[in-house]
Formats: sequence, structure tokens, C-alpha cells
Amino acid sequence: ELLAHLALTEKANANMRQLSGGMKRRVLVAQALVHKPPVIVLDEPTAGVDVELRQTLWHFIRRLNAEGRTILLTTHYLEEAQQLCSRIAMLKQGRIVAMDTTEHLLSAFSERVLRIKTGASLPDHVAGEVKKSEGAWHTFALHDTGEVESRLRWLREAGVTATAIEVSEPDLEDVFVKLMRK
Repeated sequence: ELLAHLALTEKANANMRQLSGGMKRRVLVAQALVHKPPVIVLDEPTAGVDVELRQTLWHFIRRLNAEGRTILLTTHYLEEAQQLCSRIAMLKQGRIVAMDTTEHLLSAFSERVLRIKTGASLPDHVAGEVKKSEGAWHTFALHDTGEVESRLRWLREAGVTATAIEVSEPDLEDVFVKLMRK
């Protein structure tokens, strides 16, 4: 079962020395899981692996978690942690500086934003609402996604023409940067 789920079936009889780095990583994961542990500790399991292995591994790990196993993951890939983890602990110089549900960390330390690209300068009353400007791109904070429409209407009524727009949800990278600066 492990060989099949980790795409190792074709390499079942191969010597470890003959395997690529990614294949060796798969074998190590399989060895750790063969006795069906109730708690699985994964230390940077996707560091230096290809996209296919990353997706295969996360699909399998999600399945194990759904079956009731606890997964403890250490990673520098905050996007993966955000997608996979229900609780997050962040460390700074070996000390926990935040530990909570992923959802709560995102809502407490990060925000949604609307970014617009314009071809002209912004009127003063609009510029006063800008959180950050980078060249032609201007960022506005949003309380929730329902505010996007009213913010765009406000910009249009102020005579601002957007040549491109982006709405971004909060992410763990924002949370991490804010916490590490404290």
C-alpha cells in the first residue's frame, strides 16, 4: 500500500544507492509509516523534491490525517503549512511566538487587500486611503470580500481607472513577517 501511494512500486526491488534524491525521500517516508504510527512527525518532507512528489506526498498525508493520524509538520514553506495544517506554531530563536488555529492566525494578523494598477496619479482623498504604493500599483485594506464591490465603485466615482485588479486573501507569510518584527 505504501509503495503504491508513494509511487514506489516500480522501484520496489531497487537498491537505495540507485535511487534519485526524490525517490530516496519517498522510501524514507514509507519506512517511517510502515508500522502505522498514530503520530507522524515530518521534518521538511518536501525540501528539494519535485512537484509530482510534493503533490503525491501531500495527498497521502491528508488521507492519513483523515483516517485519524496526527501529523506534526516542520516546514519553511508557509503556503504548504497554510493549506495542510489546522494549527500552526511559529518559532523565533527557538521560542514559540504564536500558536493557534490557522484560521485564527490569519484573521488576527493578516488582512485581505485590493490591489489596483492605474495609469495616472490618484486623487488626494483616494491616495490617503492607500495602504501601500509600488509604482502604478496601489494597495487598499479590505475588511472582507464583500467590500471589494463598494471599494471599486468608490474608486470609479473618484475618477480612478484601474487597468488591472487583484484581490488577495490573508496568508501565513504576512502573519510570519508581522510576528517576527515584533
